Amino acid sequence: MDRPDEYEDRPIRPYVITGGRAHPSRNTLRPETLLVANPESQLPMSASREKRSLAELCRGVLSVAEAAAHLRLPVSVVVVLASDLIDTGHLVVRSSPQRLVIPEIELLEKVLNGLRKL
Repeated sequence: MDRPDEYEDRPIRPYVITGGRAHPSRNTLRPETLLVANPESQLPMSASREKRSLAELCRGVLSVAEAAAHLRLPVSVVVVLASDLIDTGHLVVRSSPQRLVIPEIELLEKVLNGLRKL
């Protein structure tokens, strides 16, 4: 019985995929970090199947967590792979747009009046 929510034992262990490393070369990658493939860079023929798949997935903008789900790998493994690809220039971190939330003028007036009462 093959259900998507069942545990899938993989013949290749995560430590083999990451070359025995448990930590990435950079600590800035989080599950919500957005990745995009560098269109001017091609992976060498010696790149692993997982790195090739990750680079292919990231032709559009994709978060680390989404990539892990697509690849059916732990997020920690994808962080190590993505970090390697960033170091070699094959992936680029894309910052998410920061939205500036401006409160309503009425709320600002209430806060100002409350401060004046102090």
